[in-house]
Amino acid sequence: MRGHISAHAVCTAIREDIVSGALAPGSRLIEEILAARYGVSRVPVREALRTLQSEGFVTTRHHAGACVAEPTEQEAADLLDIRALLEPLGAARAAARRSPAHLKVLRGLVRLGRERARHGNPADLRQLDGWFHETLAQAAGSPSLTALLTQLRRKIEWMYAVEPPTRAGESWDDHGAVLDAVARGDAERARTLMAAHIERSLPVYRLRRPAKAEVRDPKRPVNTARARS
Repeated sequence: MRGHISAHAVCTAIREDIVSGALAPGSRLIEEILAARYGVSRVPVREALRTLQSEGFVTTRHHAGACVAEPTEQEAADLLDIRALLEPLGAARAAARRSPAHLKVLRGLVRLGRERARHGNPADLRQLDGWFHETLAQAAGSPSLTALLTQLRRKIEWMYAVEPPTRAGESWDDHGAVLDAVARGDAERARTLMAAHIERSLPVYRLRRPAKAEVRDPKRPVNTARARS
């Protein structure tokens, strides 16, 4: 029924379509069309678009209304820098606040990750990697930090394609080392190991698309920084 689907569910659906590329960068987001697409009224669509605008997935253009955002390369590079700051913090918090249930899940993921790395299944490994980082973020015991890390991972997934690492086993050894530090309650070691893991993972990230061709304000300086590879 149209009136019984929440704005949260509509927001999730639109976000997933943006991240997957089903709704392309720059495309207009017309409430009536989106309402028909998801089988809802325009009210939850309007609320969802406001939420997605606050998250940076949607922007509003003069005479065009809501559109899928078109991030620049600099904005994409900034996300990787922010991740390099927040994920080590999350690992340190997890070392201090994790529960036995979190440790059980993390151990299971590391065991599966190492097993799949030996058999070379990139799709499974990407999913397991995501689950590991999401569980670690939840183990940090901070809803605000967990929400930031979740949103950050979604935006990175939207902007970057992740190539299969050439040494998947080493990546899961990194995960195992972080888990050991978290299990021992060694916050500083967890922080250091996570920072090193993120630094080593940078070469697998490739921008999905070139920087947007944007009409720039002539009074505003051009930023020539490029995303890291």
